[in-house]
Amino acid sequence: MISSGLRPCSLLAAATLTLLIIQAQGITRHYHFNEMCVQVQMANVTRLCGTKSIVTVNGRFPGPEIVAREGDRLHVRVTNHVAHNMTIHWHGIRQLRTGWADGPAYITQCPIQTGQTYVYRFTVTGQRGTLWWHAHISWFRSTVYGAIIILPKRGVPYPFPAPHKEVPVIFGGDESQALKVGGPPNISDAYTINGLPGPLYDCSVKDTFRLKVTPGKTYLLRLVNAALNDELFFSIANHTLTIVEVDAVYVKPLTVDILVISSGQTTNVLLTAKPVYPNASFYMSATGYSVDRPPAYFDNTTVSAILEYRNPSASSFHKELPIFSPPLPPFNDTNFVVNFTTGLRSLNTPEYPAAVPRSVDRRFFFTISLGTLPCPENTTCQGLHGGQYAAAVNNVSFILPSKALLQSHFTDQSTGVYQPDFPAMPLSPFNYTGTPPNNSNLGTGTRLLVLPYNTSVELVMQDTSIVGFESHPLHLHGYNFFVVGQGFGNYNPTTDPAKFNLVDPVERNTVSVPPGGCTGGKTGFG
Repeated sequence: MISSGLRPCSLLAAATLTLLIIQAQGITRHYHFNEMCVQVQMANVTRLCGTKSIVTVNGRFPGPEIVAREGDRLHVRVTNHVAHNMTIHWHGIRQLRTGWADGPAYITQCPIQTGQTYVYRFTVTGQRGTLWWHAHISWFRSTVYGAIIILPKRGVPYPFPAPHKEVPVIFGGDESQALKVGGPPNISDAYTINGLPGPLYDCSVKDTFRLKVTPGKTYLLRLVNAALNDELFFSIANHTLTIVEVDAVYVKPLTVDILVISSGQTTNVLLTAKPVYPNASFYMSATGYSVDRPPAYFDNTTVSAILEYRNPSASSFHKELPIFSPPLPPFNDTNFVVNFTTGLRSLNTPEYPAAVPRSVDRRFFFTISLGTLPCPENTTCQGLHGGQYAAAVNNVSFILPSKALLQSHFTDQSTGVYQPDFPAMPLSPFNYTGTPPNNSNLGTGTRLLVLPYNTSVELVMQDTSIVGFESHPLHLHGYNFFVVGQGFGNYNPTTDPAKFNLVDPVERNTVSVPPGGCTGGKTGFG
């Protein structure tokens, strides 16, 4: 809903999110939900045969969509009235000289305490498509999230056939908090589509998202993977999907039966309904991808929504139609995942070029690993060798500071907050994908790299076998990067750069490092 006027909003016992969009032409429009304010509040939600209290936005799960146009400037006022600290991250928005608006707690800002207010200000620059917003503190991301829909500038068409309708489809997980005893995360109870588990779970037939389509019409599905820790296969029975955009960047159209979407990624697809009424319904299904975890150690269930056709000869939907299920790959089908991801290419047209940096100022090689930290005193841990599992890059496991890193940097008060000496390369090279080393101990620290504005960077991310291979989704906050190469085994700095795609590599803000492999990316910070 769009309104040209401003109206006051009442502050309830909630966190209030007020969105003000100022367009580049100087026209001010006020985008609002539920009488201007978006309230983040506790609400009881009944799913899977039980009721629990979760943090929601406007009492909705997922939260409301934010709709903007390329070039709009957004002002988002968040007043926190819940009993927990809160921040909101605008996942995938290019924060060009507005890093303080990005939202990760203790990185770009201190969290918003109960009763306090923070205003996010940023401009949507050179982006159109689907992104998303979510809480970025503790585990609130599991329920506090929603879609960001960025339309092209007025008068600018899509570079693909205009759809009859656009529909957000957000994947989530009914997640439990990771164990506080140093083990792996708990297995989620179910996946969800637009907050609903679907008919394949207990007590969930009524909690099913239904997409109603008209024969012959084309629909743009705006897919968002908001699950905390799960990469997903997705397919619609007896239908194909044409991918036209990922992470708010247009791509060469790619038609598939099944797609892969990693945690944090977005994908826009065109779905063309069958030309005549099919006398059937079709499951829209998603299930998890996992490499080295057997099904008992991750959520190996399937979430389904239902694609229903409007019958031109009937006034309502027929409820007794046969329903078809799509075939999905095995949970550990890494070859399928790699073939899919390497098939994506930037559109790379004069209107939407792939501006890949041809030269770089800095090169980094990051090893991605899961290792162990000593178990806290008087605690029993469930990690390897009785330790506490932790993630690390170049063997550094991040320690959250008590002051925001960006604030400390800009105020020149970083002493004692962080060290600007994060290693650009592993300090102790080893056979990263060979026999796992006996020592899984990690170092710790609040260490980072400080880069000048407008620096071009080449980054290679290498998976390791320290605790076992894993597909690692990694997100670059505030910027995009070009995925110029992916492969298995150890990265070879002598021969592998010759294989980089510098013409039309896919541009993303979130990418998965292949299990037992590496990913190369290029970006410009500026």
